[in-house]
Formats: sequence, structure tokens, C-alpha cells
Amino acid sequence: MGASLDFLVRLLDLEPIEENIFRGVQPDEERQRVFGGQVASQALMAAGRTVSAGHVHSLHSYFLRPGDPRVPILYEVDRIRDGKSFTTRRVVAIQHGRAIFNMSTSFHVEEKGLDHQFTMPDVPPPESLQPLPDRLAPWRDELEEWFSRPHPIEQRHIGELPWKHGHDRLPYLRLWIRADGELPVDPLLHACVVTYASDMSLFDTILQPHSVRWDDPDFMGASLDHCMWFHRSFRADDWLLFDTDSPVAAGARGLARGFLYDRSGRLVVSMVQEGLARIIA
Repeated sequence: MGASLDFLVRLLDLEPIEENIFRGVQPDEERQRVFGGQVASQALMAAGRTVSAGHVHSLHSYFLRPGDPRVPILYEVDRIRDGKSFTTRRVVAIQHGRAIFNMSTSFHVEEKGLDHQFTMPDVPPPESLQPLPDRLAPWRDELEEWFSRPHPIEQRHIGELPWKHGHDRLPYLRLWIRADGELPVDPLLHACVVTYASDMSLFDTILQPHSVRWDDPDFMGASLDHCMWFHRSFRADDWLLFDTDSPVAAGARGLARGFLYDRSGRLVVSMVQEGLARIIA
């Protein structure tokens, strides 16, 4: 495990404070607010540490307030239900005495049932694509802050990068992702790593058809809610195809969907996110 992935694993190693209460550390980075994928993955880890049977199969979450990157986050877990097949938890993330995020998540003991899925898109293999740092190298001086941060998730985009200004495109993005190193055999950890990664690209799909970008002064964007469904077992340190689209943007909100396929073509995770897409001027 390299330093970047070790950074994420340590971020997910929550400190138990009291029964059902955990504390998450913050990365030593210069950010205006806490990265949403960090809060969601830490909240899922807090919930999972109170569950004795089954694997996570869904989470439904809301980002309530911007997180303060200077102080730790407390996670309070409510053990709503412990059943034979399903276990349900509610998690509230707290800073400065106020909720900044809440999540409902469910765990399921594996059972037999119906089986079908979408076919995985036909795309180039990840080995044929350049790593993201290599593609961003020409702008290294402008992106000094990005290059100075640890990047525990390796990304290889298919086609043009999504942040190119003035290039209107259809609202679709595809890229390969994986943890940048080998993870231990722990299904909860792998689910949390994918949850962290899931907030890295979805919103970019909403911006695809538009000329605005994250750094435009007259644009404000933020994740509002985030839902995920875990269908099959997977490894977050093996390549996963992240297939995303944005069906609609309206009323200062945009919707994005994402599907994760493993190398064998199995659809392992589905997700939906709504984001604030506000024009200030």
C-alpha cells in the first residue's frame, strides 16, 4: 500500500469515543470545506462498525452544511433495526454542535433471487489510457495544489478530460477507477473506498453540456444528496468502469447517475446524486 492509499485507510480508521459515537480525523490539506466523499465514507464506516451480520447494500444521504476541514467530525450512529436479513442504521455527522450530514444505510445477509443487469459498455481497457497526473502534467504550475495532495484513487478518463473550458459536450462521462494500491480483504473497507471515490466525478457529468466550470466566479456547485446501491461483491483495488450520465439539470439543481462495472462486466454498484448548480450573476 502506497502513501496515498494509506492516507485514505487512516482517514477511514475512526476513533471510537463512546458506544455508537466515533470521531473522524481530517486530512492535512488546504480546503475551503470537507470533501463530500470523505464524510460519506466515514459515516458508512461508523455504521458498519456497529453491524455484526451482512454487507452494506444501500445508503441514502444528505449534505446539510459545509464541513469545517480544521476540526474532527463526530459520527453518531442510531441502531434503528437489527433483523435476520436486514440491518438498518442512521448516522449523523456533527461539527460545532450542528449536523452537517446525515445518512440512512442498510446491510443485507446474502440470499438467492433474481439476477439480471445492464450490459457493460464497450470501452478501451484502462491499460491503454494515460493516468490522470500524466494528462494534467502540462498544467502542473496552475494545478500545484492538486499535485501536492495525496490521490488514493487512480483515475483514467476515456476521451477528453471533463474540465476543459468552452467545450460543450453530451452529459456523459466514462473513466476507470481503482484504489492506488492493494487493500486488505475487508468488504466494508472496499465499500467505503468506493463511496469516497463516488463523489469525485458525478458532478462533472452535470457540467458537461455547459460552459461553466468549478472555478467560474459566477457559478456555485455542491453535492446535495447522494444514494448508492451495492449489488455484488467487488474489490476497490481492481479496476472498475465508472459509467456516468446526467439526465436533467433544472431549478439550480442537476442530477447525475453512475454505474460501476468490474473488469468481468458485472454491474457491482449503482448511484444517483443531486447537486446544487446555481448561477450567481
